[in-house]
Formats: sequence, structure tokens, C-alpha cells
Amino acid sequence: MDVLREVWDFLSTAILRGGMYSLMAVGLALVFGVMNIANFAHGEFYMLGAFFGYFILNATNKLGLPVFVPPVICILGAGLGVALIAGIIERTSFRALRKRSRGQWLMNTFLLTLGISIILQNGARVLFGGRYRGVSRMWKGESLNQLFQIGLPPDRLIGFLIAVVSIGGFVLFLNKTSTGRAIRAVSQDEVGASLVGVNLGFIHTLVFSLSGLLAGIAGASLLSVTPASAFMGTMPLYKSWFVLILVGMGSIGGSIAGGLILGVLESFAITYLTQYLGSGSSEIICLTVIITILLIKPNGIFGKAVKSAVE
Repeated sequence: MDVLREVWDFLSTAILRGGMYSLMAVGLALVFGVMNIANFAHGEFYMLGAFFGYFILNATNKLGLPVFVPPVICILGAGLGVALIAGIIERTSFRALRKRSRGQWLMNTFLLTLGISIILQNGARVLFGGRYRGVSRMWKGESLNQLFQIGLPPDRLIGFLIAVVSIGGFVLFLNKTSTGRAIRAVSQDEVGASLVGVNLGFIHTLVFSLSGLLAGIAGASLLSVTPASAFMGTMPLYKSWFVLILVGMGSIGGSIAGGLILGVLESFAITYLTQYLGSGSSEIICLTVIITILLIKPNGIFGKAVKSAVE
């Protein structure tokens, strides 16, 4: 039974980490593929989602609503709040930069997102202070399921399901709606898309907002696992880039698979190797695997000759 419990803990941690890494990586891949922006403020969108989720959850818990309503409002509200901020950032920063300078676009946007990251981190520190803000449990009640007499924490299961539903809905949006097809067209050829009537400004703002939406949902969904703090976005940002480097920039599907792969690797390292390699075992294993794969296949596991991440 102890072995079974250990295996179950490993699997539940792996799927939760993998689902959230996928959610973060999809948003990062979208912005890179459509707008050619290496967004190093993506982790701060995750951080803002956690803070928004914390305050929304505390407020809605006081209203006497059914137990499942406050977490739903918390996650949706956090995602929409971050999407709004991301849209404002794109309108005021990247759109202005695009009008004034096209030369060295990737380097300029890298520096811009790095500056935005620092501003958001320190702004959160000033507004919310330095202490951690979290909750013991988002989804109230006893364990939702019992498997071989092992309790399954609701927050882990529902967190993974939220990631799956969010990614699934996003993929359907890209493939089944006219706006989604317009996003794919812009990712492949901006000039051609504009010639057939696609509003590039609207698509760029929408893409950046969608990226913020996914990151905000991830931050709010993990509130009971990772409390909100001003500098919490750094590690999720690194993990998102690990995923993209691991699988290559070839497709959103690759980002989904890469997140799950990274989640399994991390959970394996934490569960079985920490006693031998120390607290940094997960980073050691993940980086070792990534470097090995890149030496064998420089374009990543799913890398191929495509024009964008959403092709």
C-alpha cells in the first residue's frame, strides 16, 4: 500500500505540473509564433493571475454562494483580468514599437518584455507587500475520489482538468472559428493576411490577451499549491521556455506534450532523486534531458520546418 500511495502521489503531481506547464507554454508559443515576441513577462501574467485569484476568492467566499461557485468565479475572473492587462500592454507598448521600429524586432521586444517583467514584479511588491498570499484549499469538501483507499486531493485533479479544458477550448477556437483562422493566417503571412482584410492590430492585441488569459488561469488554478507572491513568476517562465526548447517551436500540440513530459520528469526527480541529488534534482534532470535531446535533435522533439508555432 505504501508503494501504491507513492506511485499515486507521483502521478497526481506529474499530471498537475504537466497540465499547468502546458497551459503556460501554449500561451508563450502563441505569442512567439504569431507576433515573433519572446515574452519574458509571461511569468508575471501567471503571478497576476494568482493575486487576482486570491482576492476574488476571498471576496466571493464571503457571499454565501454554493461551494463550487467561488473557485469558478476566481479562475475565470483572474484569467479575464490578466487578459485585460495583457491587451493594454500590447496596445501601449508593442503596437507603438511596431510603428516606430521594425529593425531588430526580436531583440527590441525581448528588452521590452524584460522591462515589463521588472515593472510588474516591483509593482506587485509595492501593492501587495512581500508576504505570501494563498489558500489551504480552493475546492471545499472532502476528497472527491478514493482510488485503492488513497485520497485524491480535489485541487490537483480539478487543476489538471481546468488545464485540459482550457487548452482544448483554445485549440477548438483556433481551428473552428473565423477569428482563430485569422490568427493562423497572420502567423503564416502577415502581409497576405492583411491583403485579404484581416485586422492585424486587432489580432495582435487578441493574441497577447489570450496568452495572458491562459497564464492567469494557470496562476489562479494553482493558488492552493503555490501561494501568490511578487516574484513567483520567474520559475513558471523558465519552465515554459524549457518546454518550448524541449519540443521545438513547431506546434501547439508539441507544447502540450512537452508540458506533460516536463511534469513527469520533475515529479520523478522530486520523488525518487532528491535524496541523492538534493533540492535541485528536478532542474538537474530536466536540463540534462533537454541538452541531450538538443544535441541529438537541435529543433526539439517535435521541431520541423514551419513558419510559426500555430501552423
